[in-house]
Amino acid sequence: MNKSLTLEYCVCNSLMFNLILTPMLPFRSEIRNSPNQQAIKIFLSDESLDSRIKKHLEHFNEIETIEITESIGQNRVSENITVVLKDHADITKMKSSIDSSLWWYFEKDHVD
Repeated sequence: MNKSLTLEYCVCNSLMFNLILTPMLPFRSEIRNSPNQQAIKIFLSDESLDSRIKKHLEHFNEIETIEITESIGQNRVSENITVVLKDHADITKMKSSIDSSLWWYFEKDHVD
């Protein structure tokens, strides 16, 4: 049988192709809701930027606290930035605003 036609060979080559062509994003963010607080977790691909990103986010009035915390579980990074919002803040809008601000930050940083 032709080796290139086996399912295992095709799947393996497809995964390798995707890994090679898929660039690593500079960050990802997730909404975390709990009964007592709204939070957004930000995972950076370069953890050395944690402090700079924390400072960058301090201009948002809707943010109550920003902490750099240890990641627990199956995350790809060992630290994350936890953004706790004030009670009146709309978490969906804030996630969108934070994401936009971070994309601007990384685009500016990439161009400079």
